[in-house]
Amino acid sequence: MNIKQLLPLSLLLLSAAALRAQETKLSLDEAINLAVTKSTEATLADTKVATSKLEVDNVKNNVYPSLKVSGSYLRVSDPTLNLKVPLGSSSGTDSGSGTATASPTVNSAMYGFANASMPLFSGFKLKNSIAASENAYKAETYSAAGTKEQIALQTIMLYTNLYKAQQSVTLIEENLKSARQRVKDFTAMEQNGLIARNDLLKAQLQSSNVELSLEDAKKTVAVLNYQLVTLLHLPEGTKVGVNDSYFKNSSNLNPAVTENEAIAQRNDLQALRFAEKAAESNIKIAKADYYPTIGLSAGYVYLNVPHFVELYNAANVGIGVSYDIAGIFKNNKKVKAAESRRQETRQQLDLLTENVKVQVQQSLENYNLAVKQNRVYTEAVTQAGENYRIVKDKYDNGLSDTNDLLEADVQQLQARLNETFSRADITWRYYELLNASGKLTSSFNLTQNK
Repeated sequence: MNIKQLLPLSLLLLSAAALRAQETKLSLDEAINLAVTKSTEATLADTKVATSKLEVDNVKNNVYPSLKVSGSYLRVSDPTLNLKVPLGSSSGTDSGSGTATASPTVNSAMYGFANASMPLFSGFKLKNSIAASENAYKAETYSAAGTKEQIALQTIMLYTNLYKAQQSVTLIEENLKSARQRVKDFTAMEQNGLIARNDLLKAQLQSSNVELSLEDAKKTVAVLNYQLVTLLHLPEGTKVGVNDSYFKNSSNLNPAVTENEAIAQRNDLQALRFAEKAAESNIKIAKADYYPTIGLSAGYVYLNVPHFVELYNAANVGIGVSYDIAGIFKNNKKVKAAESRRQETRQQLDLLTENVKVQVQQSLENYNLAVKQNRVYTEAVTQAGENYRIVKDKYDNGLSDTNDLLEADVQQLQARLNETFSRADITWRYYELLNASGKLTSSFNLTQNK
């Protein structure tokens, strides 16, 4: 083999290796792990939780004393200083008043202040503010978990649809081989005068239709693959290989779900429960304005004007009380607004609880229907295969026409597609039911931080 023959072969092998490198065999567990940790929506949910945690820390900082220190050093011009207080006797006096006319030279000044304050009582506002922020943080945490469950469900949907599309390509490619072989056989038979040209054209038309269906299935694979790769933040150009074990063993799935479990475990319901607790704390915060505010304060002052005055050891400590009397009348609307927001949250919780019950029941019915459909489609595959065999025998013996043969072939392909899709539907409906009951992410071995 010379170099000219070796070069194209090397390029072909390199291309095949590159294609294999781009293809990634991805299990459903791995896909969901990537989705709940790497997807943009999951990252945003985690950021919101982190922000809420920081807000809790900020509110807790209000419990600690406040300490402020300030100071300045000033240079001043030569001022005209006219004192109205006696400075003592002097050789030069004002003939009218007898007071000293001499004045100190002032060209600089410095001062410093230190002030500390600590709240002692504010109508339990600080305590309830901390409780409200902590409950808001818990609500955000459960909301993020609920968001990740929806991301996981979206991933399962894309994974399932990609499996369907890939299986469609495989089954249609097999059918296309048979259709093309039939065209070859019919071409030879037509040339030998065994069949009419019209029968050959019918076989060619069916082969063309199957080829179009194949291209459409490949397009669907490409679109779904791109969506899944984008969601999981995989390298661009990655070809996802679906693990079909999740769908071949779908008949072994046995969901055990009750409405009570769903109501107790759903993350979105938990988020609203803690949001309601935060709203209750906000009511108490609003009512805190009915009470006076008491605080402890302490301070220190130092002042030095060279050649004139120096002040030090000027420390002070005391208790301050403030009470907004007008607020007693104004605060009523603020409290009612907080109570109304709490009522809104409670009604949202009641509405979502009703919807959860409906979702669980509907998901359970969809799962049972998918199981029954799979039984029917599995039987249909056997029936369609037997029907095609009988029609083919009849056609070979001149007892059936081309239309019957082609129709039986289409029915056989459709039956195989329906049976494959029904197995995937069982898996999809199973995980959809787990999502409705709040068990979806817990059913996978996830590595996310909870």
